[in-house]
Amino acid sequence: MTDRRRFLLLLLSGLLFFSGLFTVAMRTTTPAIAVESPVVSVPATSTTESAPTTSEAAPPTTEAGPVAAPSDPYVPEPIREIGTIEIPKIGLVHKVMEGVSLRNIDQGPSHWPGTAYPGQVGNAVFAGHRVTHTHPFRRIDELVVGDDVYFTIAGIRTHFVVTGHEVVSPTRVDIVNQTSTPTATLFACHPPGSAKQRYVVHLALAPEPAPAPAPATTDTTPSA
Repeated sequence: MTDRRRFLLLLLSGLLFFSGLFTVAMRTTTPAIAVESPVVSVPATSTTESAPTTSEAAPPTTEAGPVAAPSDPYVPEPIREIGTIEIPKIGLVHKVMEGVSLRNIDQGPSHWPGTAYPGQVGNAVFAGHRVTHTHPFRRIDELVVGDDVYFTIAGIRTHFVVTGHEVVSPTRVDIVNQTSTPTATLFACHPPGSAKQRYVVHLALAPEPAPAPAPATTDTTPSA
């Protein structure tokens, strides 16, 4: 074998060897992308089907209870705006949506279908983001007992107060369980930028202020 042919064979073998190493490296070093999603879900094939945004009155609570969290966080569902949330302590005034998928939660705090609406008997549950999109719940960890939260849904304004908070695992779906009194729950991923846990804020309907006493009347009947 001539020196020229031997050189070409060595060169070809080297190219094939490094090509194999590059292929293996590409297969084993592809980074995983973390997505902030407060909804409990398992991996599934996602879809890109879109739905139009609508704004309408909130429907009545279903008797079946909270809907199950979808396996696909972007499962197709109507994108619906149903009102607003206000939290003076953290300077939040934001629209609220209706839906359990990220299609709605990406737009703003979203009401979990099948849970009560604010002011109804039961637990009104809202999920929101802390670091992505408009990050409405970024500062909910600053809320303390007694802080005010207001909802306006279908033109009805309700006043809640914070009763406590907790940090739970993503599997604690009992936070959407219904209650025998008007309550509400706000939750988001925790710590900010991670989906490892959930930060949960519990609310109760604020007591109505006592009615003002009737003004005293003066007897103006002339004396005899």
